[in-house]
Amino acid sequence: MFAQNPFAALSGTLPPNAMQIYVVLMVLAVIAGTLFDIVHKGSAKYFFANWRKTRGQGKPVDVASIAVKTAVVDVLASGEFCNQRRRIAHLLTMYGFVLYVVSTAVLIFGYPASAAASPWPQLWWLGGLMLLAGGYWFWFFIRVDVAAEGNTPLRLMRADLFILSLLASVTLGLLWAWSQAQGAQGGAASGVLFGLYILATTVLFGGVYWSKFAHMFFKPAAAFEKRVAKANGTNLNLPLQTRDDPAQRARHSMELLKDAPMDMGLGIKREAPRHY
Repeated sequence: MFAQNPFAALSGTLPPNAMQIYVVLMVLAVIAGTLFDIVHKGSAKYFFANWRKTRGQGKPVDVASIAVKTAVVDVLASGEFCNQRRRIAHLLTMYGFVLYVVSTAVLIFGYPASAAASPWPQLWWLGGLMLLAGGYWFWFFIRVDVAAEGNTPLRLMRADLFILSLLASVTLGLLWAWSQAQGAQGGAASGVLFGLYILATTVLFGGVYWSKFAHMFFKPAAAFEKRVAKANGTNLNLPLQTRDDPAQRARHSMELLKDAPMDMGLGIKREAPRHY
């Protein structure tokens, strides 16, 4: 099962390039959805306007070094997450998604009718299982409204469109591949699972404009801008989190806080917020 290219079986019922055309359409859908999202929210306009506003201010910085640090720490290692469980779940989901998408593309374009395509089928399964482990862990145990507020994990909102369609697509894809390995016993179920797999995948990539899919393209740019602003001292024109500056101490109305250390009051972090 793990050594078989699941997409090779489609060559008997679909034209060889049918899935290739579908993948290209999904890529175009992601590009179009991201561009529409940028125009609607004005994300790029805000980013470049803020960049021009702070450019030339503060001390000179090594932009190349900051770009490398952003790529390694914020993107590849998800350094923005302080909670280790959330960080591990995010890394499993992210690297699983990358591995799953890349291996899917290789199998569809490189081996459209070949059942043997080692090691790509194994990588396809590995990426999918990693994604499901991180995604379901996040959905049932780490989400803020579930872990901290006590809400049911079955509560759905529009913001959940991305993670739910992602989990549905990969879950159905792996179930479809498993049903093919059952031979004639899984024949009827295989067709149904494949149809649901395509439906969920279309929602995932076609719903970029309405989901949080596009944020994966914005976050690296925002992290880079934040690091540059911190390095050159402008700090995005926000007040610095320090009480060494008399102006910062004077911002507090309580006399107790004016001379208090920065870590005062952080005792609440000693336990998880589970007081619902």
